[in-house]
Amino acid sequence: MTETSGTAAEARNGRQDGGQGDGRGGRLRCAVLDDYQDIARTLADWDRIGDRVDTRFLHEPLSTHDEVVAAVGDCEILVVMRERTPFPAALLDRLPRLRLLITSGMRNAALDLAAAARNGVTVCGTASNSEPPAELTWALILGLARGVTTENAALRAGGPWQQTLGADLYGRRLGLLGLGKIGTKVARVGAAFGMDVAAWSPNLDHRRAADEGVTPCASKEELLETSDFVSVHLVLGDRSRGLIGEAELRRMRRTAFLVNTSRAGIVDRTALLRALREGWIAGAGADVFATEPLPADDPLRTAPHFLGLPHLGYVTRRNYEGYFGQAVEDVEAYLAGRPVRTLG
Repeated sequence: MTETSGTAAEARNGRQDGGQGDGRGGRLRCAVLDDYQDIARTLADWDRIGDRVDTRFLHEPLSTHDEVVAAVGDCEILVVMRERTPFPAALLDRLPRLRLLITSGMRNAALDLAAAARNGVTVCGTASNSEPPAELTWALILGLARGVTTENAALRAGGPWQQTLGADLYGRRLGLLGLGKIGTKVARVGAAFGMDVAAWSPNLDHRRAADEGVTPCASKEELLETSDFVSVHLVLGDRSRGLIGEAELRRMRRTAFLVNTSRAGIVDRTALLRALREGWIAGAGADVFATEPLPADDPLRTAPHFLGLPHLGYVTRRNYEGYFGQAVEDVEAYLAGRPVRTLG
């Protein structure tokens, strides 16, 4: 790792200086990572910290620890988009200058908070809205049900006029794996469409389900076997990783659709590809992938009856204005010696 001044030990000790920088002219260095659309600078007033912090914006994904260290190893402050670039202990140990790490949202499974604390790094978050991913879930459900991408591609190319026979929502069952903030919002829209909404999760709150008019299923298997649309809204953890595999996909109706806007690890990728190719289910939609951006040669890109989006669930103007606006607030509070929205 290349350092602009001082030794790694000196840089690490500098974390205890109360936020007074040792960058150019005593200013701290800040990098905003994974600004794919080159819009972060326009969605917050970075000039509020401009007299104390030099901020730069990185638009390309950093795929390896070496790339991260080379790109931001001189920075005292990093602003990251939740789970785009992981920060495990092995990487945090290689960033001795880092003092403040800000993530979008108040939860980021890709950050090792214990390692951050051990390295003297303050971790702060921002607010995050649950409406955008719920809305995107319906974009995928409706796109699959009505063959939107197939019909649009044909229309633009002068192809056949009407190729698909749409799947109805009214009177069909929407099965939700998870009934938290996002799942509940998805359930309400399903009810508005006249769907029978059911849910299952390991810790399903039956009273909450009843309050929302949602039918609780006794098991995951019951939900999969009886639903016409299955939507995943669970947190990724030891119990949910690989929750939907070959056995589960085979339980679904051949006319059913699976949508995942939660976490890729919940659905077994190999089993999903086989299910799509062999017609175990009518189709699938996803906004989350094990590797992001999805490699150009990934077979999911060309899988039949698959509607994929590049992790747009939280990518809306309101969310981004909140993320980056509060990131500036987090920096200001840290520099004042009173960090806010701290994690860990």
